[in-house]
Amino acid sequence: MAVTRRHLLQGAAFAAAAPALGLGGVNALLATSAQASSSGHLWRHGLSLFGDLKYPPGFKRFDYVNPNAPKGGVARQISLGTFDSFNLVVAGVKGNVAPAVSYIYETLMVGSLDEVSAEYGLLAEAVSHADDHSWASYRLRANARWHDGKPVTPEDVIFSLNVLKQYSPHYSSYYRHVVKAEKVGTREVKFTFDMPGNRELPAIVGQLLVLPKHWWEGSNEQGQPRDISATTLEKPLGSGPYRIKDFVAGRSVTLERVPDYWGAELPVRIGQHNLDELRFEFFRDNLVALEAFKADQADWIAENSAKQWATAYDFPAVTEQRVIKEEFPINDSGRMQAFVFNLRRDTFKDPRLRRAFNYAFDFEEMNKQLFYGQYKRINSYFEGTDLAATGLPQGEELAILDTVRSQVPPEVFTEPYSNPVGGNPEAVRSNLREATRLLKEAGYEVRDRRLVDASGKPVMVEILVQDPSSERIALFYKPSLERLGVTISIRTVDDAQYQNRVRAFDFDMITDLWPQSLSPGNEQRDYWGSGSAMVQGSRNTMGIQNPAVDALIDKVIFAKDRATLVAATRALDRVLLWNFYLVPQFTYGFSRYARWDRFSHAEPLPKYGRSGLPSLWWYDADKAARIGRRS
Repeated sequence: MAVTRRHLLQGAAFAAAAPALGLGGVNALLATSAQASSSGHLWRHGLSLFGDLKYPPGFKRFDYVNPNAPKGGVARQISLGTFDSFNLVVAGVKGNVAPAVSYIYETLMVGSLDEVSAEYGLLAEAVSHADDHSWASYRLRANARWHDGKPVTPEDVIFSLNVLKQYSPHYSSYYRHVVKAEKVGTREVKFTFDMPGNRELPAIVGQLLVLPKHWWEGSNEQGQPRDISATTLEKPLGSGPYRIKDFVAGRSVTLERVPDYWGAELPVRIGQHNLDELRFEFFRDNLVALEAFKADQADWIAENSAKQWATAYDFPAVTEQRVIKEEFPINDSGRMQAFVFNLRRDTFKDPRLRRAFNYAFDFEEMNKQLFYGQYKRINSYFEGTDLAATGLPQGEELAILDTVRSQVPPEVFTEPYSNPVGGNPEAVRSNLREATRLLKEAGYEVRDRRLVDASGKPVMVEILVQDPSSERIALFYKPSLERLGVTISIRTVDDAQYQNRVRAFDFDMITDLWPQSLSPGNEQRDYWGSGSAMVQGSRNTMGIQNPAVDALIDKVIFAKDRATLVAATRALDRVLLWNFYLVPQFTYGFSRYARWDRFSHAEPLPKYGRSGLPSLWWYDADKAARIGRRS
């Protein structure tokens, strides 16, 4: 599956891969049609924030799909973790939501996977917006239907915006500039923004997850009123290509393709969602999950362990090419993954201590011992994109940084950021000496082999983890910190306890990650903005409260062209790095999948679609017959 901003918002809510993918800060160039909206502006079939839309009005389908793909078959996939809710509204705040539930809902617009930040109508057939981007209107399709046959209405859209802003910290931050949604026509919804000039807003309201107002305000089978602010395992009503068929709480979810799905012949849906059933099997341990895959209890598995990818796929089915190992390039996003400090703790107030922790992290040796040399160190909050800061600031980036010069570390202007390099005893000793120097400068000293602050209080840090792979990384890091005198403990807890503690900011250090789009925007406030620092469930897990960071986020959001967006994002990147809010970890430029060879897809896969699983694939009966029956 490609990573869109919607998926990353949900991923953050699932405490999985991410945040929100931005579309903002660039000059919006919009394809037009001849019709005018009720406000006198032109209706448009799509939005592009990088240039002209690839697909014109009236296009038939996306180029990367097979319009004749056969329908049918079952696909079984593995999910790590567990679930106890189907309510996406409170995901990230209450319970563990099943990722499968995202397949039953739809948004006003949907992105194409062979363009950067382009959207076309899904629930909405057209969009219109003010020249100064102070409002946007969406016109719903007349045939858009919920699975119970009732039409999707403007009231559903308004309800969805309100409840998501009310109950979800992620969406509340994301849509904070949307001050009002109102019905202005039989099928038309108008969104009003709090100020002009935010070019991203017409596009991001198109990503609004639309929920059925009549269902949530109704009663369940027991006659009790539904509560959208609570977790639930009642099968929710959707409008998408799939609906929940059955489930076993915490263990499995089965989706079935809706046979009379209203949107099946839309240009943005043709050739997609070809599988009759999607089955999600949940495992707490990735080693157990892999054994289940080897036993043909699942059709494909995403592999996140470099060690397992290098050593664990040597079973006969791979040799016989009944199981295919494949890596898919990640072109649609960058990422930051790191050990994260909880800045709300007094222990981490001094940036020199935080920097010393980075000097203690020997990534190069870890990469050799644990990862077979497959990873590279992350050196940017926007790693993997052209938005990463490099060298010294120049031109427009320097001018932007000059506006906050007195509020940022002086090194921002004088030194390119780089992580310490280890990998051999001499380098490690040098890095630990520099860490010790920083700690001494900050008033710390070692007494009886324990690092203490100026008051004599020992520096005691707990790294909270939720799975064996994270525990292994933390355990590798632990001895290096102990050499500095830090008292380190590793605490491994189950998914539910982990999520609750992180949401309540009850941790010293964790590992976290933030996916980044090719065009960041309003989601940056939820990541690093002061307004989200104390909001439980926000993505600002570090608790950053920095006026300079806030000002630079505004520069990103209100950039008027691509060049300014790039300059502002690089400036933000540089300031975040030089404040040492985290210890960057590592990344890999591909998604790894192994699959039983029962499926096919059109060639080539779209550039920004990663694996395209499962939406762009179909069950291939000939292949399935060749490799034999499922176990």
